Amino acid sequence: MTPIQPLFLLLLGLIGAQANLDLRTAAAMAAGLCKARPTDLVFIIDSSRSVRPSEFEQVKVFLAKVIEGLNVGPSATRVGVVNYASRVKNEVSLKTHRTKAGLIKAVTKIEPLSTGTMTGLAIQFAMNVAFSEAEGARAKSSDVGKVAIIVTDGRPQDNVKDIAQRARDAGIEIFAIGVGRVDMNTLRQMASDPLDDHVDYVESYSVIEKLTKKFQEAFCACSNSATDVVFLIDGSKSVRPENFELVKKWINQIIDKLDVSESEAHVGLVQYSSTVKPEFPLGRYNNKKDLKEAVKKMAYLERGTMTGQALRYLVENSFSLGQGARPGVTKVGIVFTDGRSQDYIGEAAKKAKENGFKMYAVGVGNAVEDELKEIASEPTGEHYFYTADFKAMSQIAKKLQINVCNGDPCECDSLVKFQKKVEAALQALTKKTREHVEEDRLAGEQNRLRTRIPLLTCTHVQIQTHTHTHKIYFL
Repeated sequence: MTPIQPLFLLLLGLIGAQANLDLRTAAAMAAGLCKARPTDLVFIIDSSRSVRPSEFEQVKVFLAKVIEGLNVGPSATRVGVVNYASRVKNEVSLKTHRTKAGLIKAVTKIEPLSTGTMTGLAIQFAMNVAFSEAEGARAKSSDVGKVAIIVTDGRPQDNVKDIAQRARDAGIEIFAIGVGRVDMNTLRQMASDPLDDHVDYVESYSVIEKLTKKFQEAFCACSNSATDVVFLIDGSKSVRPENFELVKKWINQIIDKLDVSESEAHVGLVQYSSTVKPEFPLGRYNNKKDLKEAVKKMAYLERGTMTGQALRYLVENSFSLGQGARPGVTKVGIVFTDGRSQDYIGEAAKKAKENGFKMYAVGVGNAVEDELKEIASEPTGEHYFYTADFKAMSQIAKKLQINVCNGDPCECDSLVKFQKKVEAALQALTKKTREHVEEDRLAGEQNRLRTRIPLLTCTHVQIQTHTHTHKIYFL
């Protein structure tokens, strides 16, 4: 077999033996271009007597690897570590270390406490002490995230539900990782919503490292730079009230992914049915809290489906200076619908794209995929989404990437070039691997192939495109 390209080895090293990682994120991580928004991150790690010393060492390796993928610095990500059993020990304060090397060295020196499991006490300590300004946390702000990652392997000996709720109410986003015989209900009581994103389980400490990439990705995001985003939401009667509430939650999921501020992302919202109703214009709300509250208050129109009329409003009004749009700023339209339009959409959809708007089309239920594709920007496979069920919309929110990477820190030109190289390497490798597999099948030489490549054990990489899932096997 032809030697694997160094570029692909780099990617393979990033994503492990089995991966389904977005290529843009992988490329950004590999090129060192990722930058998270400023975050105060505190690990809360269980070192009760049920955690054996060798297992605790694996927890520290996990922490070190997550830290390695972060943009650590006083104005970027600050990291603290809380160690707990029957008592709580503040091992690393948010103010203590300003470099990755210093942080990782401190993590390696942490020793297990080896007593009981007072998880509620640990969360209380984190909220009152670890996330305090005295310990290096920054003042509460929509621009600085507060994140706690809890790792535990048992059932707590105290109450966690109420204290975890108070921590979340205080603005702390909680991820809960359970190991082995952990009580899953406890994890769900601690974690933030949506639970699918914030609760993880591994069978043993020996495989906890497989979660490393999830958290590296969670903290690795290109800056959205200055972006004007307008949602165009179908409020027709076919949506139904209970589903309209799900649509509002979906909008807020996407808002959570944006860097909302006076200088970065601005968001506007328009609802349509038989008529068009602007809910709020661009720039009225410049923080996530106010934006999400405004979305929650949106009342359901419950009439027809005039998508063409709504698109014309978007083109002629939503991105105008009078409606708060900023000159020279990227314009993004996100159109949601659950059915066939009762008027013609073609002309307005074409005009939106001619004006340079980046258009996403999201359809649910009886939405017509041809209409979604007509609305969506090129390449359509990256800009339109469909699901049969409103309850599955949260999956679309995860896939929808609005990052436009206009400048530093993403350095989009370099990122795109790198991504293209990765994709080309993967395509070439896929082709060559298929050819060799066929040759080996015909010649009966699979055993000989294994001995020719002693460095690769039986692993595979899973590559997800918009239309297919490819698995490349290495023997």
